[in-house]
Amino acid sequence: MGGGSLSLNIVFSTKFAIIIIICHIKIRGMVYIMTRMIIGPEKYIQGSGELQRIKEHTASLGKNFLVIVSSNGLARTKEIIEQSFADSSVSLIFEIFNGECCWSEIERLRKKAKDYHSDVVIGVGGGKILDTARAVAHYENISAVIVPTIASTDSPTSAVAVVYTEAGVFSECLLLPRHPKLVLVDSAIVANAPARFLVSGMGDALSTYFEARASMRSNALNTAGGKPTKAALAIARLCYDTLLEDGLKAKLAVQKQVLTKAVENIIEANIYLSGIGFESGGLAAAHSIHNGFTVLPQCHHLYHGEKVAFGTIVQLMLENSPLAEIEEVIRFCISVGLPTTLRQMGIEEVKADEIKQIAETACAEGETIYHMPFEVTSEDVYAAIISADEIGALLETAIAVNSHKEQGNW
Repeated sequence: MGGGSLSLNIVFSTKFAIIIIICHIKIRGMVYIMTRMIIGPEKYIQGSGELQRIKEHTASLGKNFLVIVSSNGLARTKEIIEQSFADSSVSLIFEIFNGECCWSEIERLRKKAKDYHSDVVIGVGGGKILDTARAVAHYENISAVIVPTIASTDSPTSAVAVVYTEAGVFSECLLLPRHPKLVLVDSAIVANAPARFLVSGMGDALSTYFEARASMRSNALNTAGGKPTKAALAIARLCYDTLLEDGLKAKLAVQKQVLTKAVENIIEANIYLSGIGFESGGLAAAHSIHNGFTVLPQCHHLYHGEKVAFGTIVQLMLENSPLAEIEEVIRFCISVGLPTTLRQMGIEEVKADEIKQIAETACAEGETIYHMPFEVTSEDVYAAIISADEIGALLETAIAVNSHKEQGNW
């Protein structure tokens, strides 16, 4: 190494589900530090009927449980949870979520946790309930149990909480120091939710491998504040391969509200593989481009993962990825019903100034688009969005023509 030295320290903590590899490289008196880090929840459990066994899964966590749930969620899950704890000494208090993960709601529920002497917070439902539960658990220094009832994003396994104003406008993103003690997914409940939720989750998960790959190439920091590990990239790749293998089969199954192996695999990909992959692998352009599209009212009807899916196509155009890879991603999106054109994003008339506004927002200071392994400007993003729309429309037309020919031959 030419007068250099290397020291390596590997730390594994099962308590916090963190692996840290610290590498100090000393070359000619200068020390370069590269910390690899992979993080996640202490325990992840998935399966049909698992909510019925929540008492067994949480037996060692505490005795006073605060359950945060929507009114609809309460009707669907309260009896199951109460029956699970029927013969135990655990105290259950159910609190109806007010609908927004905002500071007033977090403070209201913190007060409830104090009043009830809660030592465990259980969040049951979708993203905003789960974010609120994580935040309450953090500020009260108690355990968090996350029970997603849909698989529309990869946030359940994370230590991230997105806070909004009471009016629903983005306020800030909290990077919490602790992960949930348990993420419990009842596959039967998830499979009975509208199929669009599962498909949206596939859109969010679709970006995971490509953003982790870009972060690895650029040596960018991941959400944990370390460098991506090879394990995180492998998990992200497995996530992508699972989507290609089982995505369409899973969508067709949940449309009929049946639970199959393909559905189980996609739930795991959407929640766990993508959750570990994004947090420990790193984010890049796709999520920044998602943020850009939030500035247009025409796109407000879209779910998070639907915007991320198109952002993934834009990232691939930005990278000038091989045509075969771009086509594979677009064909997948078309097969499951994710947007591949600006029209499908709700933009009926493409106006240059609006697309430039999207591009400029995507390139705002602090955005993860700067994790790309090359310099990115708003002009580059504008060109990539226009190009993504063109190739998406081209493939959509080609697939429709081929389908029509096949029907005619039949």
